[in-house]
Amino acid sequence: MSQTSAATANIRQTIDRFVEAFNVNDLDQVVTFFADNAVYRPGDGSEHRGPAAIGRAFAPQFNRAFGTMRFDEHDCLIDEASRKAAIRWTCRHDLAGARFNTLGLLLQRYIIGLVVGNRFGWEGIDVFHFDEAGKIIGKFTYANYARPQLRKDLGVALPAVAPTTRSKGVPA
Repeated sequence: MSQTSAATANIRQTIDRFVEAFNVNDLDQVVTFFADNAVYRPGDGSEHRGPAAIGRAFAPQFNRAFGTMRFDEHDCLIDEASRKAAIRWTCRHDLAGARFNTLGLLLQRYIIGLVVGNRFGWEGIDVFHFDEAGKIIGKFTYANYARPQLRKDLGVALPAVAPTTRSKGVPA
């Protein structure tokens, strides 16, 4: 097996084991995939650094605050040279066994139940960055579970659009 093929296989195996740890609800196993300097950005504007902080960010879902969850992977793209990967997935929920420890979660569950019922899903993409040892140093989630996150700090001036020459007969 070539070095590139081995790197791809290792990243692929790590992602498979990572998703499986989520699906069997094993938070202790999930955090072992993260390097000490890892960063997790779940797409809600927050950032968590290091395995302990990342574990705390994941804890509500492992404590069934959102019911039983399962991630079904649809696509996986791996860039061996840069040690990066992206997976597209659907997160499926069954709220029947949800454990609500706050009034906010109970209210959220009630509203979701009215709109979509006890079983629902949402889609997203995770982009992973790996270190030389195969540990996750970055996990960045992009998903449609809520309204878009509009942030002022991401706004930049856009360049002017250069005028183009139109072909004869093509409307402007």
